[in-house]
Amino acid sequence: MSEPGKPTKEGSQPAHTVYGGAQLFRADTAPRLGALALHAFAEYAPDPAALAEAFGLDTALAATIHPRVREKLEQEPVEDLRIDFEDGYGNRSDAEEDGHAGSAARETAAGLAAGTLPANLGIRIKSLSSELRRRALRTLQLYVSALLEASGGRLPGGFVVTLPKITGPGEVAALAAALGHLERQHGLAEQSLRLELMVETPQSIFASDGRAALPELVAAADGRCRGAHFGTYDYTASLGITAAHQQMAHPACDFAKQVMQVSLAGTGLWISDGATHVLPVAPHRPAPGAPGLSEAQREENRRVVHAAWRLHSAHVRHSLVGAFYQGWDLHPAQLVSRWATLYAFFLDGLGAASDRLKNFVEKAAQATLVGDVFDDAATGQGLLNYFLRAIQCGAISAAEAERKSGLTSDELASRSFLRILEGRKSGSG
Repeated sequence: MSEPGKPTKEGSQPAHTVYGGAQLFRADTAPRLGALALHAFAEYAPDPAALAEAFGLDTALAATIHPRVREKLEQEPVEDLRIDFEDGYGNRSDAEEDGHAGSAARETAAGLAAGTLPANLGIRIKSLSSELRRRALRTLQLYVSALLEASGGRLPGGFVVTLPKITGPGEVAALAAALGHLERQHGLAEQSLRLELMVETPQSIFASDGRAALPELVAAADGRCRGAHFGTYDYTASLGITAAHQQMAHPACDFAKQVMQVSLAGTGLWISDGATHVLPVAPHRPAPGAPGLSEAQREENRRVVHAAWRLHSAHVRHSLVGAFYQGWDLHPAQLVSRWATLYAFFLDGLGAASDRLKNFVEKAAQATLVGDVFDDAATGQGLLNYFLRAIQCGAISAAEAERKSGLTSDELASRSFLRILEGRKSGSG
């Protein structure tokens, strides 16, 4: 990205994934979600002061963030979208699901032609358990075949198939085989159909012999795996956690996500956190033909939406602190809290990170002390990662990152702190 709000480049990790039932998907779903998000933004955070109140932000920080959130919602509210044939779709007859697989595919092709799809898009099929395998694979076959027929053989950007409720590597291998068959059937390039894993069962964290399960699940994907998404509510339910305590910051979730991180470290696979299921939905709506809401009703709407925003924001920040830079969103108004929290997270610490990185690079490989924080080479890489993530989500532009960090565009693009130091040393020698 060269400017805040500039559309996400295909191939870079999105900051979030929006899930929605396949029966509701249309070619213009992403811009319609953006319009709804903008409406919520205008209603409940119309200016920086309201944004500061809603999220507990410093007023100066809110003044910086407010126009960037609005611009993001106008230009690219959705970076990744999953057409859901699983939990968000419900139990339907085979005839219904067949019909929705075809209609969703044709709508995808229409969105591809009109340029209304997000940078990344895919479908979530049902699990490949013995009870649902036939249905899941039939939906996959129908959707992909209808999409390629309607689009002239084109796939959307970042297309991926999400596999939920995995209990063993055999299910992943079966999906990989089905994707390979579809490629051969339709003349697609090998491994052009990718998959991602839903981590929402204990068996996807540890295998029966006590080994971490994810490396074997990734291996079973035969090179097709793009990432792993954590499923908060199925996972906590599988552990017997009661509904009142099923939430993203539960210690059981943190443990599972740490296992994910350790298992996938260094693989280049994307990891994503789950969703906040308390939605920012106003309780009062004017009845058709009736006068507008009373002041008390408007105030209650504001309190309810702000409370839901703050909860979602707390969960997003918890994910970011834990180095999960992607998460799910379930409602258009959550796009407001998603982008506001991301931008606040990165912009709030920008000054300190800028000073630390500049000083460290200027002194090449020498340790430095800025304030009361001691930096070493590993921290230097962490500071570089901070800027790279801030650029990627649109919190700052590449030009701002160069100015604040003291690095060149080529140095930032290297993504390696050691390479930057080596280049600076050789340049000065």
